[in-house]
Amino acid sequence: MRIAAFGFRSVPPAKGAAGADKFAIELFPRLVARGHRVVAYNRRYPDAFVNVKDYKGVQIKTIRTTSAKGLDTLWHSFRSTLDIILHNTADIVHIQNGGNSIWALPLRLFGKKVFISQDGVDWKREKWPWYGKLYLKLSAYITAYLPNEVIFDNVIAKKLFETKFNRKYKFIPFGSEVEMAVEREGLFEEYGIQKGGYYLFVGRFIPDKGLHYLIPAFNNSISKKKLVLIGGSPNPSPYEKQLHDMAGDNVLFPGYVYGNDVNTLISNAYCYIQPSDVEGLSPIVLTVMGLNVPLIVSDIEENEYAVEDTARKFKKGNAASLTEEINFCELEHTQMLSLAKKAQLRALGEFNWEKVADEHVELFIR
Repeated sequence: MRIAAFGFRSVPPAKGAAGADKFAIELFPRLVARGHRVVAYNRRYPDAFVNVKDYKGVQIKTIRTTSAKGLDTLWHSFRSTLDIILHNTADIVHIQNGGNSIWALPLRLFGKKVFISQDGVDWKREKWPWYGKLYLKLSAYITAYLPNEVIFDNVIAKKLFETKFNRKYKFIPFGSEVEMAVEREGLFEEYGIQKGGYYLFVGRFIPDKGLHYLIPAFNNSISKKKLVLIGGSPNPSPYEKQLHDMAGDNVLFPGYVYGNDVNTLISNAYCYIQPSDVEGLSPIVLTVMGLNVPLIVSDIEENEYAVEDTARKFKKGNAASLTEEINFCELEHTQMLSLAKKAQLRALGEFNWEKVADEHVELFIR
């Protein structure tokens, strides 16, 4: 099959990468390994891009986009759609993010089969202004009806769409496996931490992620360890400055870290904390589970589905509840390690990238 894909930021990841990029780097090379041709449309920002033409057999096309918040995705997706149509780069188009669903219409008019991956209920995310939320609500109707198929990675969002639009959609979760990390010499010294001596978060610094109550919750806990927050804001924001202002010396901001280094840091964390208010089926949570690392998550439905009874949970948005769980982790770490082993068995059994790739191939062919 000839497959084109857009809606993520870059393959391999660059500054500002998130779950969509993780999904892309895991799925696309596996489609190539199964004998299919994949063209991935990377974004080139003025300050961030990856200068590659091939990644593990995936052909990379890099297209410039704007840094204007809210417009970068639409502009890049428009240009990617135009390139697919004008140069006939694919017969099948895989689009990430339902906000891009408007491009399904021209692609289908030109005979392309279109598949959209919808990772959650986007209009609930606090990062969007009112007009952004309105657009995402309207685009949900396009997502529901225009593509050949909509693929959900979590059953909660799938059920919401099926109830709202009286249609059935496909469920394919993310995988959990990552390549075995090889520790880079001097990595821990570089960040001023010790193995097993820190709590960890990896992701974007946006209000949805709940970092504004993770930091005070950690500060109020009995822990004497470090809190390491890896990532940043995809665009400069007052929110990121707010996080730095509320942090003390026990909170570290290493910036963006990818690949082998981030997997090493996850593997050696005392505990991973996912405090999100809104998520799809979080790829980082599945990765943490697969790496046998103790985990604390907010009690939103998507996290509940992912971890079941294999992690500690706190009340969403409740800093005091999160402090209690951090204290539990300090006092009952043996129990946390036991839960982590249980989580690993669940992750590797239920959320497998090879199975994910096979299900996408089957769906594209059907």
